[in-house]
Amino acid sequence: MGDGGGADGSIMTFSDIETAYHANNGVDDIVEKQKTFVAKHNISAGAVGVGNCPGAPRLKFFLGRPAAKAPSPDNLVPEPFDSVTKILARMADAGFSPNEVVALLSSHSVAAADHVDPTIPGTPLDSTPGDFDTQVFVEVLLAGTSFPGLVNPSISGPPSAYLVVINSTGGNQGEVQSPLPGELRLQSDHDNLTFGTVTLLQIARDARTACQWQSFANNQAKMQSEFAAAMLKMSLLGQNKAKMVDCSEVMPVPPALKSTVHLPAGKVMKDIEHANKYPTAVSSAPGLLSRRSPRNPARKHLSPLYV
Repeated sequence: MGDGGGADGSIMTFSDIETAYHANNGVDDIVEKQKTFVAKHNISAGAVGVGNCPGAPRLKFFLGRPAAKAPSPDNLVPEPFDSVTKILARMADAGFSPNEVVALLSSHSVAAADHVDPTIPGTPLDSTPGDFDTQVFVEVLLAGTSFPGLVNPSISGPPSAYLVVINSTGGNQGEVQSPLPGELRLQSDHDNLTFGTVTLLQIARDARTACQWQSFANNQAKMQSEFAAAMLKMSLLGQNKAKMVDCSEVMPVPPALKSTVHLPAGKVMKDIEHANKYPTAVSSAPGLLSRRSPRNPARKHLSPLYV
């Protein structure tokens, strides 16, 4: 959001500055690939990129943003190691409710992490990264068992050992143990470690967001509609919609989702770690009775929503 310009594409205009921000680590390759297209057509392809994923909603797109006048200030994008309170406060400042924050995190269904663990760039955040589905909302609730990278520290010992893992996870800030091989879990999505009087309750578990998180676990239509609404709201931040042209009809219709939400192979319902006050939503989901092996499509099949 360049100098109060809202969603003005300043990261394209001032990419040499904004891609150097820590929170934007890893987006430089996507930005550079799109800059030529943007320069030629004065339009970016984010909504089209999401539409390539089976199960995605058909996003609305409005054309006509004024050119960005200045780079966005640093430290505006939440980090995966931030607390829920900090993340929600930042998003509230931009006008988003806790439920809308969870809806926006649906993007993690088709996301991968390049730099959280630099030993395994492109590691997906769920087992179906080529599909825009609710699988991520199930798998983040599963008990973590290991780290997917080259270093595999164990969460054991005194509270001080827990702190070391939370802060570094073998050198990887913002990562906690994942339930599946080949899958990376962000601390901000799931963390519920308690030591002394301090409890880190992250977005899948926090009282402000747990109900919304679990409500998506077996409700593809709800996730689609609420993600589309939150994305439209984000895309119009700081803009005058009345002066823009609605080009939504030219957005491609996303492919239909062929898979159904499921427990990954080898997992059972007791592996679900519910938030203490919200135990029912996932356990009542009939689709979770099926189990499938995790899929990790090649990175070229992923949409351009990398963290």
